[in-house]
Amino acid sequence: GVAGCSIEDFSRGDKKLFEFEHAVERIQAARSAIDATGLPIQLTARAENLLRGVNDLPDTIRRLQAFTEAGADVLYAPGIRNLADLKTVTTELDRPFNVLGVMIPGATLADFQLAGAQRVSIGGALTYASLKPVLEAGTEMLEQGSFGWTAEMASGADIGKLLGR
Repeated sequence: GVAGCSIEDFSRGDKKLFEFEHAVERIQAARSAIDATGLPIQLTARAENLLRGVNDLPDTIRRLQAFTEAGADVLYAPGIRNLADLKTVTTELDRPFNVLGVMIPGATLADFQLAGAQRVSIGGALTYASLKPVLEAGTEMLEQGSFGWTAEMASGADIGKLLGR
């Protein structure tokens, strides 16, 4: 019963931001396609410039506002790196805003809420967090020939509980 999609303003193939007008047209096209289905699909529009090294907060706001006019339900600008910038962006918008929380280490959900974010994403952070002990275990085995890392393993019983066994 839950459906949504996210449209970025960045071309992964060309590794560049779409021109402003083209980026807006993509959101308009997505909105039209969604509306034609008659289904309640949430459209998230992403302004990728901050994440892609274009540190232009006014351009981010401009794009997000245009995406609102084009029909986006939720707005997202991954790459915001502090709560002050987050607040600056959210005060200029009238749609729910999603923040990539891991870009602002130490911030809490309460901090994000006070800065105006209604959604918090973590991207691939759990993948990287889960791979760290694997890399450390592999390094220990290769460099020291030891298995001390096993003392930090989750128990089979704990994993079973999580899986409902």
